[in-house]
Amino acid sequence: MKKPTTAKEYIQQVPNEHRKDFIEFHELICASAPDAVSCISYGMPALKQHGIVVYYANWEKHMAIYPMPSAMKAFASSLNSYVTSKSTIQFPHGKRIPKKLIRDIVAFRVEENNIKYKLKKKR
Repeated sequence: MKKPTTAKEYIQQVPNEHRKDFIEFHELICASAPDAVSCISYGMPALKQHGIVVYYANWEKHMAIYPMPSAMKAFASSLNSYVTSKSTIQFPHGKRIPKKLIRDIVAFRVEENNIKYKLKKKR
């Protein structure tokens, strides 16, 4: 299978049984950071705005968002019902996507990147 170079190509490679849910996931993440640019990094879709905002991907049994450890820490109390790791949140296929949580996490990461960018720009 050809490595995707765009989010659209990545989505086309998602198995049919998961594609509709992944498109919803993708659109939610992108709408949560309207000024961010979509790209492929480490073989998965990502959003960039003054650096990577989040990565996200489809897997056999779940979809995942990779929002960086700082966001994992900030939202720890909201993540108890999900499988997580240091920088990953898994959402099982066939389950409702927690839209508000995802919007909040993406907004947090956008703001975090904006702050870092402004501080860097001042130097």
